[in-house]
Amino acid sequence: MTTSNEVSVRERVKQPPSPLLTASYFAPNLARALSGGFEIEIWSHLAHALMIEAQGIIGAADAAAIRATLLALKSEDLAVDGRQEDLYSYIERALTRALGPATGGRLHTGRSRNDLHTTTARMRLRADLLDTLAALATLRTAVLAQARVHAATVMPGYTHWQHAQPITYGYYLLAFADVLARDHDRLSAAFRHANLSPLGAGALATTAFPLDRAMTAELLGFDALVEHAYDGVASRDDAHEAAAACAVLMTSLSRLCVDLQAWSTFEYRFIELAEQHCSVSSIMPQKKNPAALEHLKANAAMVTGHLVAALSASKNTAFADVSDGVSAINAPVGEATAITARSLRLAAEVLGGITVDAPRMAHFAAIGYGTATELADVIVRETGLSFRMAHNIVAAVVAESIAEGHPATAITAAALDTAAQVQFGHALGLPPAIVAAALEPARNVAARTVTGGPANTQAMIANRETALATETSWLDAATLRIVAARATTFARAGQADPLSDPSPCPSLVK
Repeated sequence: MTTSNEVSVRERVKQPPSPLLTASYFAPNLARALSGGFEIEIWSHLAHALMIEAQGIIGAADAAAIRATLLALKSEDLAVDGRQEDLYSYIERALTRALGPATGGRLHTGRSRNDLHTTTARMRLRADLLDTLAALATLRTAVLAQARVHAATVMPGYTHWQHAQPITYGYYLLAFADVLARDHDRLSAAFRHANLSPLGAGALATTAFPLDRAMTAELLGFDALVEHAYDGVASRDDAHEAAAACAVLMTSLSRLCVDLQAWSTFEYRFIELAEQHCSVSSIMPQKKNPAALEHLKANAAMVTGHLVAALSASKNTAFADVSDGVSAINAPVGEATAITARSLRLAAEVLGGITVDAPRMAHFAAIGYGTATELADVIVRETGLSFRMAHNIVAAVVAESIAEGHPATAITAAALDTAAQVQFGHALGLPPAIVAAALEPARNVAARTVTGGPANTQAMIANRETALATETSWLDAATLRIVAARATTFARAGQADPLSDPSPCPSLVK
């Protein structure tokens, strides 16, 4: 039985949650909410209080008392004792203790925990996505910077882990930069879909009170409403999409790390990681292990696991407000975005610390037969043979050269003539200088002028840098809009927001 100064949301049941249920379910959820969502919860309560006062649903005196009490609440004042189920319940209990149930109990008018929880979950998610997008911009900047530095650093290009055609290290990095640009598109789409307000949806069908949902959406910095009330409380594809975008991004990052780890081995020695990104062996004195790369690859697995957890929690649940399908996913999705943001910042630092052995890269590009395609192309251009005939001639010469232990640079015009004579009954008659030029990796790169080819690396980098600047401006504007909405809400509630700041820092919107 509650006292006159307390209310409860458990009046339908007379027993408190069991200690085991509290320890396994309510207490961990409350601890997570207090650590990452208390400020957001207060913000959402203030917005609702301002709106129901503006709509004449509660009186000005009650509204003022509620706002003052909310602003005075501190997260450390809310102890976990098992008598309430979540952060909302603890805050309402604090309000009724301070103001009495006649006043403190008015805040929940026209609202359900269903729409409140999905609203605050979206507010946390959008903050996490902005932070992840900011970290992604940091990595994209680092990748493009290194791509520009190494736009002419010739190296072997690989397919199936075999020498394919000469490229440059900058060209390779630019390909990854383009992947990251699409990751930006995916994450920014996830942000736009998350940044919609369900508040006012009630339990599932709104309310007969004259709520102004657009007002609370504006005060909370949302772009618009989740218009359909049932959709607002039942759907969590916003969270699924965010975790999926993170998993896709981290999978690509892991693939980059695989290449960098291989290229840092003694056998390749194309690159060397900075010492601060490596670990050592307790027994083997020579070891310099690529700890950061292995950690990033492991993080990719963790993010994929969190995506699977979120999808699995929602799978085979009713399309309605249900704890497993709607609320339980907040924890794994939050972990997915947090791990991704940390990983992106670390990856940017790792890339900036890499030392590249350009002469060694160029040497292996020259000796590894990656120039064979250009040699076949030269035969087509100079002699008029079909490409398949030229391919057969070069393949025969390459096979013989490898069998004899020679590098690609040892291929001669005479060897090509011999192979052509054997296969097609006549020599090619190519001048040795043309053959030698075809076997030069840098010339191979320079000849690839078709759109998207390595000869266009610098121009493509410039285009990507311009696009990144535009997307960074959008990110700053989106962040500042939410920061401004928060400042407005707190100011209208009677207190300057202690976290408001003009700088576009995503942490300020949490």
